[in-house]
Parts: sequence; structure tokens; C-alpha cells
Amino acid sequence: MDWQDQLIAVYLFVCKEYAQELGHYITRLSNHSNLEFSDEEVITIYLFGVMSGHSRVKSIYGYIARHLKNWFPALPSYVAFIQRLNKVSHLFELLVSKLVASFGAYHQELPLLMDSLPIILAHRGRRFKACVARQIASSNGYCATKKLHYYGVKLHFVGKYKVGSLPLPVILGTTEAGRGDIKVLEAIQPDIPENSRLFADKAYQTGNELVANKEAFTLFTPVKKQKGQNMLDSADRLLSSTISSVRQPVESFFNWIEEKTKIQIASKVRSFEGLMVHIYGKLAAAFFILQSSFCS
Repeated sequence: MDWQDQLIAVYLFVCKEYAQELGHYITRLSNHSNLEFSDEEVITIYLFGVMSGHSRVKSIYGYIARHLKNWFPALPSYVAFIQRLNKVSHLFELLVSKLVASFGAYHQELPLLMDSLPIILAHRGRRFKACVARQIASSNGYCATKKLHYYGVKLHFVGKYKVGSLPLPVILGTTEAGRGDIKVLEAIQPDIPENSRLFADKAYQTGNELVANKEAFTLFTPVKKQKGQNMLDSADRLLSSTISSVRQPVESFFNWIEEKTKIQIASKVRSFEGLMVHIYGKLAAAFFILQSSFCS
């Protein structure tokens, strides 16, 4: 698909969803709203900009203004564009839900994979001074992979295993950075399909159970070393290695999302609405790419 076909496909998808549902969530309080430049165009520009490799709103706007002004003749000033984008920020989460639903139903014979990704607004000493998006962000986040304390949020992901491919999303959500993964798992437990096999890392483990039978699903996690234990026995190492290999695609999924959208660093975000655009707008763009390859 060349860029023109991709742009048209995104616009038609957005128009369809806007007409069916998204438009019902927009309230206009002014009789002087500029409707020459539509909400559908605002959303399309952001999605297409991210899909074209631009991770910041300023870069997206500049790209459209320089190269695609003929496609969007009523494109407003940069400041006005930012204001319009923030006004439709809540629609991106709905778009993500629509795209997740398009990947089809979960089949019980396939494992589910769960993990979380930090979205970093500020880190190290700057995290104590940060105050953006206090409605959801917190300063007590810790990324064990990067050994980094940060201010921001966590993106939680549950996806269905797909042989030879990235896992397809089933459940998505955001919490404050300090929310424990075990608490998140407990909160979403009613949404996990019954009789599922869920593979996760050690952060989701209660006690030292490799295999935990929950009410609706079975949880598989690698074994933790006991206090003072230097090495696992051979049976534990083999089982942990097997569980880790099953859940490895979720790490590839996060790496792919980061490569396509640069979602993990949100240091340029200046508002709660901007953070929602940053997270769910980029997820929507990535899922549109994933949907195109999934359906082809």
C-alpha cells in the first residue's frame, strides 16, 4: 500500500467510526466553531503522521503543512491545531477499542500474554518537580529493565499468542506509574476469558508459585529465587525458561510499538489531554498498521 492509499484508508476508517459512534462524544459549546477543518481530519492527520514516522505533534504538523496542504486545504495554525487535537483526545481511546475488537475473538487453546510498559514523562531528579497530567500520572514509578525511577503512567497489555507473529491485543489500559502489576491483574480479572492460560513475568507472581490457579484462569510465571538462594535447581530452570519463551513475544510487541511510534518517552507532553493523545493516538496508529498486516 503506497502512502496515498494508506492516507485514504485511514481517513475512511476514521470517518466511518466518527459517523457511527465517535461523533456522539463531541460537544460543541460555541456557535463559532470552525467546521471547515473537521474532527475527522484532525484525527487522520495525527494517525497518518505517526504512521509516517513522526513522533511529535510539531513534527506531524510541519510534515502535513509542507507536503500535504493540498489534501487538507483548511489546515489551521499550529496553535489552533493543538487545541483541536486536545478537544478530541478522548476519541483516540475509543478508536483503540474499535481496532482491538477488529482482531477477532480469543480462542481458549491459545495462551494469553501480559506485561506493562512505562510511559515516562520525567525521570531521575526531575520526576519530583513534574506536575503534568496529575489526574493519572505519579512520581513513584520504577522500570526494572532500565533500572529507572520515573514520573508517568503504565500501559498494561494482555494479548493473545499468535505463532510466528506479534501478539494481538485483547485488553489494554493505563494506570499511575506506581500501581503494582499484581493489583492490576486482580482488577482486570473479571475481563480475562474463563479457562485461559495467562503467561506473565515475576512481577505478577504471588508468593513463589510458578503455576497459580485463579478463579477464571491459570497464571504461569517464572520462578523467583528464595532469599539466599544462588541458583535454581534444574527443574525450576527448565520450567522458567519454557514460561519465559512463551511470553517473549509480548516483549517483541512493546519493542515494535516503540520502534513505530516512540511511545515510551512523553517528556514533551504538557497536559492530560496531550498525554491521552500521545498514548492512545500512537496505539491507534500502530494497531492500524497491525490490522493492515493481520487482514492481508
